[in-house]
Amino acid sequence: MHPSNNGPLLNNERADILDILRGFALLGILLANSAVFSFYVMQNPGVTAGFSTAAIDKWLAWVHYVFIDGKFYSLFSLLFGIGFSIIFLRNKNAGRNGLTIFYRRLFVLLLFGIAHCLLIWDGDILMFYAIVGIFLPLFRNVSDKTLLILAICLLLSPLIFDLLKVLSDGKLNVSKPFLEAAVARDKVIGLSEENAATWLLVNKDYKHILDWNSSGIWFGWYLRMDSNRPVKVLAMFLLGLYIGRHQIFMQLKQFKPMLKKVQWLGWGLGIPAGLLHAYFEMDGKRLPAASGLFDTLFYALNVAPLALGYAATIALWYVNGKMIPQLKPLRHVGRMALTNYFMQSIMAIAIYYGIGMGLGAKFGPAFFMPIAIGIFFRQVIYSKIWMTYFNYGPLEWIWRMLTYGRLLKLKKDNNQMQSK
Repeated sequence: MHPSNNGPLLNNERADILDILRGFALLGILLANSAVFSFYVMQNPGVTAGFSTAAIDKWLAWVHYVFIDGKFYSLFSLLFGIGFSIIFLRNKNAGRNGLTIFYRRLFVLLLFGIAHCLLIWDGDILMFYAIVGIFLPLFRNVSDKTLLILAICLLLSPLIFDLLKVLSDGKLNVSKPFLEAAVARDKVIGLSEENAATWLLVNKDYKHILDWNSSGIWFGWYLRMDSNRPVKVLAMFLLGLYIGRHQIFMQLKQFKPMLKKVQWLGWGLGIPAGLLHAYFEMDGKRLPAASGLFDTLFYALNVAPLALGYAATIALWYVNGKMIPQLKPLRHVGRMALTNYFMQSIMAIAIYYGIGMGLGAKFGPAFFMPIAIGIFFRQVIYSKIWMTYFNYGPLEWIWRMLTYGRLLKLKKDNNQMQSK
């Protein structure tokens, strides 16, 4: 597991379970993002109530809040922390500190994120991960106990930040400058609350996508800061660092008792909290009203626990040999997660924006959820085909070459393909 070469993981070093979890996380991320891609979240209640599937959509909103909302970016954050631990451990065993490689990797990820956010879709998460990830090496030598305590404290810290918003009547809010920047940019390009829901449907050229993204980058940061996303993501990074430090993903059999406890705790706490999370999200009461703290509390008790419950359940299925045929295809999607993340945005734009088929703002989750599953199923197929012939996904190949500063072989040789 710890070769001495200073390079990316070789195919035979990879842990399938991590790639499977990445693939699973990508499915959930697409389901969550489709509410934004389709402009459903931008429609006023009067419009959505008029959809033919409004009754079904209402029930699917509960499914979204209980099982999807926040869970999959949290799972991806967990995997990010594990990835850092792998880089650190490999280099530590080879007599290097690994920080140079890690920061190079982060810088390239930052460039990918900026390109994705400005040129394709403003809801990008990569740039955010790269910026928050800067702080992760500060914790690489922290004890296990301290790591876990810090992670729990960070997950619960939004209660303190949001309490300050309540006590100050919303004045103590670090997200406000980002909102002001977004509003200022909206005025320049002609965006307003009245036309935002259909702006990218009416304006069908690529220039308007660029204009939208130039405002959306600020609005995205406003939403993340307002929802205390940095501390939540850093918490999951730290839990991933703990998992990677003990190489749990390489020794699933030995850690089965712990995985079962995490599974039962995650589902047992996450589902009831998720039902309350859904109820308070849909009650229309928001911060700085004091009742808005219920949103913060039950989000914290639902999201991270259930994300960990998902990870533990899939790991147990894998180690017990259950559902292996269903899980295995996910590893191809997970091995080229960066490429597939970009492709999800491109395919969604082609379906929902005016520059493409223009299906946005016409229906709710009863339609956009099956469409998301259809997109993902297509990704499963082409990812398997691609990984049959190539060592890396196309963007993964570029990412690794820029990180390690040398040319890497993209195409597999005949022996590699025959061994599959």
